[in-house]
Amino acid sequence: MEIIDNGIRPDHQVIFDMIEPGARVLDLGCGTGDLLHLLAGAKDARVQGIELDEKAIYECVKKGLSVCQSDIESGLAEYPDGSFDYVVLNQSLQEIKKVSFLLREALRVGEKVIVGFPNFAHIDARFCLFFGGKAPMTPSLPNRWHDTPNVRFLSIADFRSFCAEKGFAVEKACFLNGRKTITFWPNLRALNSIFLLSLTKALS
Repeated sequence: MEIIDNGIRPDHQVIFDMIEPGARVLDLGCGTGDLLHLLAGAKDARVQGIELDEKAIYECVKKGLSVCQSDIESGLAEYPDGSFDYVVLNQSLQEIKKVSFLLREALRVGEKVIVGFPNFAHIDARFCLFFGGKAPMTPSLPNRWHDTPNVRFLSIADFRSFCAEKGFAVEKACFLNGRKTITFWPNLRALNSIFLLSLTKALS
């Protein structure tokens, strides 16, 4: 993903801006820990990560981060209710099989959940499928159909409908195309999306 001028990925900058200073943050699928390191250093956040890849965990440890090796698909049973202020699931939702289960678990252990995912309905993806007749590849979907980790193919419109159906309140949403914020027709023009979720009052 593109790096902006201050050395921070655009999606990380959006997530950083959503999180309050001093917050308790759990990052599901934290990768090499760049976001957690940023939050701990610049916002004095109390951070923890969950990651499956051993090489990524090693990079987190080098940054001084607390990371557990686990498969987030199995849930978050080891964490009590309300353990965190924010749970982050960034660029992993499309790789999850039990989406509703994991988001419910995230909203059980965290007051709010930040979800980021590539938009499969971007105009470039539509163009590839309609005119090329092939599975789409875009800057946010760089893998070919046979080597992609993605098991879900969702759009911004899909996710909004899903949240309404499941009782997840969308508190904020930001749509990106590289470093540019998209406000007009995001389902067509945005490559990536980031949602800030909580449970609706009826379900909380």
